[in-house]
Amino acid sequence: MATSSNFIRTAGRILNAGQSRALILTGNIHDIFHAKKGGQDDYLSLVEYLTGNWNLSSLILIVYELNGPIRFLREKDAEKVRKAWIEWRLGMNPDDLAINRMTASEEIESQLESVTSAYDDSMQKAVSNPTLALELMRQMCLCSRSDLGGSTCLKENLLVLVEGADMLLPDAPITSLNDMDRQRVSICHDWFCDLGFVNGGDSVVMIAESRSQLNQRIARLPQLIEVEVPSPDLETRKHFISWFSRNDNKDRKLQLWGTQAELAELTAGLSLHALMQLLKGVRHGRARLSQEEVVSKVEGFIKSQLGEEVVEFKKPGHSLQDVIGFKGLKTFLKKEVIPRFGMESGEALPGAAIGGPIGAGKTFIFEAVAAELDMVVLVIKNIRSKYYGETDVIFERLRRVLMALSRVLIFIDEADTQLGGVSKDTHETERRLTGKIQSMMSDPLLRGKVVWLLVTARIHLLSPDIRRPGRVGDLIIPVLDPEGKDREAFLDWVVSPVVSGKLTGEDREGFAAATEGWSAAGFAALRSELKAKAKLFGKKGRLTMDDVMGLIEDLLPPAIGETRRYQTLQALVNCTRRSLLPDPTVTDEERETWSHEIRRLEAKGIR
Repeated sequence: MATSSNFIRTAGRILNAGQSRALILTGNIHDIFHAKKGGQDDYLSLVEYLTGNWNLSSLILIVYELNGPIRFLREKDAEKVRKAWIEWRLGMNPDDLAINRMTASEEIESQLESVTSAYDDSMQKAVSNPTLALELMRQMCLCSRSDLGGSTCLKENLLVLVEGADMLLPDAPITSLNDMDRQRVSICHDWFCDLGFVNGGDSVVMIAESRSQLNQRIARLPQLIEVEVPSPDLETRKHFISWFSRNDNKDRKLQLWGTQAELAELTAGLSLHALMQLLKGVRHGRARLSQEEVVSKVEGFIKSQLGEEVVEFKKPGHSLQDVIGFKGLKTFLKKEVIPRFGMESGEALPGAAIGGPIGAGKTFIFEAVAAELDMVVLVIKNIRSKYYGETDVIFERLRRVLMALSRVLIFIDEADTQLGGVSKDTHETERRLTGKIQSMMSDPLLRGKVVWLLVTARIHLLSPDIRRPGRVGDLIIPVLDPEGKDREAFLDWVVSPVVSGKLTGEDREGFAAATEGWSAAGFAALRSELKAKAKLFGKKGRLTMDDVMGLIEDLLPPAIGETRRYQTLQALVNCTRRSLLPDPTVTDEERETWSHEIRRLEAKGIR
């Protein structure tokens, strides 16, 4: 039915081929999954889904949950394992045990009683002792393949499912683990590295949201193969909505604003659990489900998965029409960039990097681009976590979200601080994070689905690997201070709320001279200041040009001129389109002079 269930076939192939005897299922592990139960469609938890699919006569299924019992899927299997374990501990096969019990009754009966009592006692204590539970299951695997008198203790192979593996084997430096945690890591390490287990028929399948959550001594074992449980795709969501509707309460029918297919499209990013919550709430309220409710639910779910401090949904309230000046850049964006972002995977741009000095208007312009694209806009605020190992987990959650969403724009402002480097001087976690994001940018599965916009005043501090072609290096756009006609547009815009009529003659010349070299942010700040002054001191909210010039004369520019010049030069030398430079006819010699000036500024300590 749905491609989202392919993971179980992948896991089955690995186990059947003997490629590995230790698997870890990661990803969307807390969701529900489609299965046939009694000939009817049903949705089950992951463990129920796995045991239902792997309930074979050649396997004995054992399920262990943290602080729960060691549970056998079939009661008769529990007795088989108990009997085999006792015989293994006594070192006798069933025939020898029966003969010895008849001939040397007291000693054998005493040993039998002691071993039986030890097994039953261990099974009982394992309920509240996960360390004992792991050791006991390891011994069951030893017992399973042991040879007593020419035959193995068990005819069937064991398949052990371990839930909450991240809680059993927490990821932390071994020196900071308590004795019990260390012992569990040691048990699993010995278990999975044992050649008898590796070459045998028994298997262990652990379940955790992320491999990164497991203690690294286990997570890094080559014997442990990871199989990802993906988020529900479009076909999976369609099937679930159809199933829910068919099994709907007759008195409370599900009412949608459109078709079930439209609902499935709009719920990209939701787990089936979250989708069920949404549909149950609508059914109970007897109200028609609106598109706004669905969008809100999706946003809330994704934020709950990634964390409020990690990601924010952006709904820009302005478009390119609201951007003052930048006529050439806006034409380029409308004719070339926006159409390329909307193309299919082969022709689509993976994204763009935007450089330029602080205050040039980079964020405002490209928020407008995001609005024009009519895509979900995710703003990455801080993907790093202060908790040990959590950064990798957050990244993996982000990747699952991106794979599930149909189309999304990732907006990273101050990208040079959000994305570190990959040099040896960079922290290991930061190098790993940057490397993973770089890989995601060039992932062909995400091309055409995910657009990356990296905005920074320090374009040179982005990793060279990020700036290469095939990633955002396909398009690096400089956003510079307004000049010529663009600057004139800013002059008119600044005074339009407070001065009647357009600027002409001496007024325009004086105003232009007084604001020479100003940035877009500087003009915006002046406009705000003029509007405030007009309200406080102007007549009917208006000012004269003398008032305006007086205010400008009172303003002292911040001492950031050389820094802004350095950032402008870096944006120019990193630009990947000649047509976006202030002078498209610029020569290689002129570009070389920019590099020389950069080195002179760096010699003065400007970075």
